[in-house]
Amino acid sequence: MKGHFHTPDLGEEFFPGQIDADHLFFGDFADGWFALDRLMLIRILMTLIVVILFWAAFKNPKLVPSGIQNVGENAVDFVRVHIAEDILGKKEGKRFLPIIASIFFAVLFMNVATVIPGLNVSPNGRIGMPIVLAAVSYIVMIYAGAKRYGLGKFIRSSVVIPNLPPALHLLVVPIEFFSTFILRPVTLAIRLMANFLAGHIILVLLFSATNFFFWQLNGWTVLSGLTVVLGLAMSLFEILVIFLQAYIFALLTAVYIELSLHADSH
Repeated sequence: MKGHFHTPDLGEEFFPGQIDADHLFFGDFADGWFALDRLMLIRILMTLIVVILFWAAFKNPKLVPSGIQNVGENAVDFVRVHIAEDILGKKEGKRFLPIIASIFFAVLFMNVATVIPGLNVSPNGRIGMPIVLAAVSYIVMIYAGAKRYGLGKFIRSSVVIPNLPPALHLLVVPIEFFSTFILRPVTLAIRLMANFLAGHIILVLLFSATNFFFWQLNGWTVLSGLTVVLGLAMSLFEILVIFLQAYIFALLTAVYIELSLHADSH
């Protein structure tokens, strides 16, 4: 009996334009306008889960929290204290907490899908969701600066560094503009996608190798023990990355808002 090694197939999962219409859900409804693939269904499922959990936690709040309300309050307090207020201060932290918390929990719950049996993939591994989250972060960053300074002054304050020799502005202004208004959202999206796409590929490779080596039923079978241990270790590492990426995304959102609020302080 021989094992077969199955390499990861990214075509259908992560590049939806390559999916055959017969493999889409609701592909025949309304000429395919509402067609969904597996990753889209996972996004909807995880969105419903986070909405239901927080609705259950806060639908009937008590003065002394317990159970799911206690979990929900501690989770929100973590974002409030360790991200929003830590970066923005109490006043601005409270003001921007709803959007920062929404981004944190959206990223977190989408990431959790990667270690749920039967799902085994994060919707953030496809670039669409990271782009949406980065766009939200970007819009809030622009809004924060434009609200305080006006759009023109905000952009000027963000890209023009005071007290530089005039000739250097020809070099510095394009660099600052690219760094502030293009690179920030792009790196937010790519960092999130790349981490979970890479993690998914590594896990598939390790557990495919385990299956392959085990069923050789010869000297190679011993290697299946090593690959399964590496796969489990990688799964534990993915659990850390799940939280870490949500924290980093929300933290950078708060940092970018803070930089916009103080765009004139170079």
